[in-house]
Amino acid sequence: MSGLSRRELARGAVGAVALTAWGPALAGRAYAAGDGTSGDGTAGGTADGAGQRRVVARQAGPFEVLALLDAHGPFPGRTRDHFTGAAERDWERAERLDPAAFGPDGTWDLDFRCYAVRRPGGRVTLVDTGIGPVGSPTSRWAPVPGRLPRVLTEAGIGVADVDSVVLTHLHSDHYGWVVGPDGTPLFPGARHVVQHAEVASLDPGDTSLSYVVEPLRAAGLLQEVDGRTRLVGDGRGRGRTVTLVPTPGHTAGHQSVLVEGGSRRVMVTGDVLVHAVQWANPAVAYRFEHDPAAARDTRERLLAEARRHRSLLATAHLNRPFIPAG
Repeated sequence: MSGLSRRELARGAVGAVALTAWGPALAGRAYAAGDGTSGDGTAGGTADGAGQRRVVARQAGPFEVLALLDAHGPFPGRTRDHFTGAAERDWERAERLDPAAFGPDGTWDLDFRCYAVRRPGGRVTLVDTGIGPVGSPTSRWAPVPGRLPRVLTEAGIGVADVDSVVLTHLHSDHYGWVVGPDGTPLFPGARHVVQHAEVASLDPGDTSLSYVVEPLRAAGLLQEVDGRTRLVGDGRGRGRTVTLVPTPGHTAGHQSVLVEGGSRRVMVTGDVLVHAVQWANPAVAYRFEHDPAAARDTRERLLAEARRHRSLLATAHLNRPFIPAG
């Protein structure tokens, strides 16, 4: 989520966590309690003790889009210190839109969420991989360990089902479960897709290089793309695709994922929207944006297009996984 966290963590050592301990959590193929969904799209048996929905599903034509909750917790500091240009009416509207984001004493409570796009036949594209285990690069500030391996099992997704992993950008709370501390990829049968501009923008000492880019390159699993790229097409004509869409600003090579299923479109936004105050007013800047002007333009353009097409927005950090664009 923040460039600051990356620079801080570049100086820290990654603790040892056995990759073999993660494997059994990903071996299952059944939902924890039933394989259906309730009326609101929540997979059966996937609410945790706090009532948070760990798996929430929405259908987009032939694609099932699954919101996967890796973690929930507070972000360091006070919310209003992280956002500039927000009027009081923007904060009031944001609190109506996402009341769970407003913690005690002005703190910001947020979800850390990944998404899976399941195609007919069961093959899966995973979008981002969350905060990771204890010892991952987010350990100094995020509520590790994340729960993604267990949540994937609850969603009926095994390691072998994942044939592509899209990294919206290379901030540590979005790549935590890509590899283990020894550099072994968790999804060895998947290509890991990132924009070339994102990789090219990294400083030589950036943790993302040593923790993600170099291990994936060594394993032959890193795919760098330039610009808008069709990732999946089901062969049934137009409007049934999964497309990578450049959405720069939060980082230099940030990308979002557009799932088009005929009459239903879902845009997985990554960090284009990190807080409901930016949904209330897209001009509001976030403290850790690489290029605030570009981020604002991207946000305004994405929301305008989503409204035109009546798309659902699938968000990484709002406490609602799917929100209407309007």
